[in-house]
Amino acid sequence: MLGEVLTAIVTPFRLDGSVDFERFRALASHLVANGSDGLVVAGTTGESPTLTDAERLDLFAAAVDEVGERATVVAGTGTYSTAHSVHLTAQAHALGVDGFLVVTPYYNKPPPRGIIEHFKAVAAESDKPVIVYNIPARVVLNIEPETIVQLAEIPTVKAVKQANDDLEQARRIRTETELDLYAGDDPLVLPFLELGGVGGVCVHTHVVGPQVKEMIGRFRSGDAEGARRIDGELAPAYDILKVTVNPIPIKTALNLLGHDVGGFRLPLVEASGEESAEVRACLERAGLLSAAAV
Repeated sequence: MLGEVLTAIVTPFRLDGSVDFERFRALASHLVANGSDGLVVAGTTGESPTLTDAERLDLFAAAVDEVGERATVVAGTGTYSTAHSVHLTAQAHALGVDGFLVVTPYYNKPPPRGIIEHFKAVAAESDKPVIVYNIPARVVLNIEPETIVQLAEIPTVKAVKQANDDLEQARRIRTETELDLYAGDDPLVLPFLELGGVGGVCVHTHVVGPQVKEMIGRFRSGDAEGARRIDGELAPAYDILKVTVNPIPIKTALNLLGHDVGGFRLPLVEASGEESAEVRACLERAGLLSAAAV
């Protein structure tokens, strides 16, 4: 297991649009000190589609150097192209990451046998664990449980990040495979725990990491009522992610809290005044606006 709470870390940018590695390191350390067992680097929340390969690899290296002795580092190496994904995975393996997050190949909607061959090729590049990232809302293709069962036969495929709120599909993953089940949408963490899941690959843990870690701990200790209470208290943090497409709202929240993660690369844009006000209101409801900066 790569950890219960994995935060899909944002990528800070400087005013000129370059990656701010100093702020990235500071944020990585802050997250690990505040509930995160590991980090997913250069995922969609990290704006991977607009990062160069060199930037991705430098982020992987920075994360391993900064927190590798205290937390797991999962490299986002999946792209539409199998050859590109294989290349990134091999390079990330050489840098010493602990695992890989590999998204379903997108846009062309490959058939199940193509998905299986894609993951086989990527997994062959390393003996480190692979997390299959199933997010039909973004790739317009759901990996059905029957296909996940076949993916589970690949020796290094060890987990699924399931960004799909179909609890029956999640239940089948748990009962028909030995894969670790991670919630890929933050409000699914507790429902997935109730099905036997491990935890979540989360975004809201940028600002509520300790609370999420406590919720999971309470559930595992048998305090389901306490876990549900915390889940209810996390409603404002869930609402942050509904303001507009991420990572716009979570970066806006971090900047409001003093973490200075900068702006975005096009086609992502700054939050509007109304959106920023909504994020601020969520932080205020959660009692987080006075949180200390990194």
